[in-house]
Amino acid sequence: MPVPWFLLSLALGRSPMVLSLEKLMGPQDTARCSPGLSCHLWDGDVLCLPGSIVSAPGPVLVPTRLQTELVLRCHQETDCDLCVRVAIHLAVHGHWEEPKDEDKFGIAADPELEEPRNAFLQAQVVLSFQAYPAARCVLLEVQVRAALAQPGQSVGSVVFDCFEAALGAEVRLWSYTQPRYQKELNLTQQLPALPWLSVSADGDDVHLVLDVSEEQHFGLSLYWNQVQGPTKPWWHSNLTGPQNITLNHTDLFPCLCIQVWPLEPDSVRTSLCPFREDPRAHRNLWRAARLRLLPPRGWQLNAPCSLLAEATLCWQAPGGGPCQSLVPPLSRANVTVNKTLELPLLNAHPNLCVQVSSWEKLQLQECLWADSLGALKDDMLLVETRGPQDNRSLCALEPSGCTPLLSRASTRAARLGEQLLQDLQSGQCLQLWEDDLRALWACPMDKYVHQRWALVWLACLLLASVLFLLFLFKKDHVKGWLRLLKEDLRAGAAPRGRAALLLYTAEDAGFERLVGALASALCQLPLRVAVDLWSRRELSAQGPLAWFHAQRRQTLQDGGVVVLLFSPGAVALCHEWLQDGAAASAPHGPHDAFAASLSCVLPDFLQGRAPGRYVGAYFDGLLHPEAVPALFRSVPVFSLPSQLPDFLGTLQGPAAPRPGRLGERAKQVSRALQPALDQLLQAPGAPGAPGDCTRDGT
Repeated sequence: MPVPWFLLSLALGRSPMVLSLEKLMGPQDTARCSPGLSCHLWDGDVLCLPGSIVSAPGPVLVPTRLQTELVLRCHQETDCDLCVRVAIHLAVHGHWEEPKDEDKFGIAADPELEEPRNAFLQAQVVLSFQAYPAARCVLLEVQVRAALAQPGQSVGSVVFDCFEAALGAEVRLWSYTQPRYQKELNLTQQLPALPWLSVSADGDDVHLVLDVSEEQHFGLSLYWNQVQGPTKPWWHSNLTGPQNITLNHTDLFPCLCIQVWPLEPDSVRTSLCPFREDPRAHRNLWRAARLRLLPPRGWQLNAPCSLLAEATLCWQAPGGGPCQSLVPPLSRANVTVNKTLELPLLNAHPNLCVQVSSWEKLQLQECLWADSLGALKDDMLLVETRGPQDNRSLCALEPSGCTPLLSRASTRAARLGEQLLQDLQSGQCLQLWEDDLRALWACPMDKYVHQRWALVWLACLLLASVLFLLFLFKKDHVKGWLRLLKEDLRAGAAPRGRAALLLYTAEDAGFERLVGALASALCQLPLRVAVDLWSRRELSAQGPLAWFHAQRRQTLQDGGVVVLLFSPGAVALCHEWLQDGAAASAPHGPHDAFAASLSCVLPDFLQGRAPGRYVGAYFDGLLHPEAVPALFRSVPVFSLPSQLPDFLGTLQGPAAPRPGRLGERAKQVSRALQPALDQLLQAPGAPGAPGDCTRDGT
């Protein structure tokens, strides 16, 4: 972690102007000696093997004292790490051998024995360093002229630069020679910590406390440290003296870092990232993540920070249900955020979707190019497996699994197995992907659906002929029946009406009864109503997210509208999703489609796709009009039952009846709603109107 000199001085004392750390530029380790010594640092680290103590053959160099100094190793001018410089003091151990007395008898002595002091004393000195979790050993070769070496006296020192360490770490040093002539030297040192900065939590708030002297001027910056790409600044200020800065929990992200530096020329900056393991920060990160699909075959995951996630390719059938994973999946490596990636496909198809999961939990899903390729198709996906000697097998991907063609299973793929095989052989199927062992094909099923409809039309023609004969024989009775049928068509028959999907948050039984009364009343009009209250079995089987995706897709494909029913619980949940800093809502149940829908509904409003697709509503007395979040006011929002005529007119769209007829229908719906609404308002602890929900700046 980069540490500037002024912050280190704050750790050592409250007078930062009295200490200045030396800067070492570059990542290389170096060694230098005092005058009279020569030294060499071996390249790379060595094994730390002290061995046992052996007797010295004569005078040898041994380490006698270790001394440390803190310096800064800078890779760039503003990117420095704290480093420990070590000085090893050396002395001579042992004595010279006394020369033999051959000269007393007139015998000449050996020149090598007469002048041993013209040689050099050499030593291999090992320096070992430990500061959890790092450990290193380096080897230095040192030599001194024997004439300058006196037994028991110091000959100088060798300085090693340097071992990187973190503030607050415990550093342990050992030094000995190879071979080892004496007990190894050791030194333990506790590096200073940083008492000037602390992070504490207080409910939903996080406090950054900077404890510095009153005369200290420094800059403080909060930024997102993105692994892929440059850092993204978020907040910056120049400050003086002690500070207490409050952050809301919705502002936290794992990559949110704090940078501090003195307001001086060419100052060095330090960065801390204290929220990497904070669960709230990781939840906020997934709420801010967005999955985008880019033509022709690209996709991108946008997020403020890097994500530990995996992406898979899946097939979404038009009838709803979970998206089925395909072989091959996408790369199982971690997803690179904010970078366009290519899908390994030969051709695009609207039923192909991308899922992003984290720890086996589905977080995001988006189907490919829904705007450019249209709605989901009723195509059959064939999986081809290739074996040796051109052997291949085919199966069709269905909700129950991959059904082999030409099998006796009672599924649609098995019944049409021969026809699908002929379509594949005649080139009517679209190849989506292939490798040496497998391939994926999408075969259209439209013509088989048309064959079934031909039989239906034939039956309809037969029925029409029978009705015509009845008309001829009983003209008067048939006229009366046709008159009633015409009136019903003018009113708009429910099976042919516009689709409406109601989304609400299940707060209590009374509110669910009120929503059920509204849905039942709307069904009496020319509307096809879908609400999770009537689909609990499907919700339990599919899950709220998959159920909502299927219902929303079908409703919008049929030209329908999604109705957002706002309540105090829905507004509180909106506060949580929009990160406004309001209190978090209560945990939603397994059948709460409103909570599951926010990940898909919010992008429609943020990207301007909501008008014409969504309508908002709230009940009189349960919610103040200003409590509806400003983001959702881009679409019509109605108060019920006071604005029922306008609400019903918007739901029915162009097929809405005349104003008089619309007023009668509004009265019918109001009579159905009022008892449930009155009962809920009179209940003890009836909800009030919460505050506004607005987006935060993140």
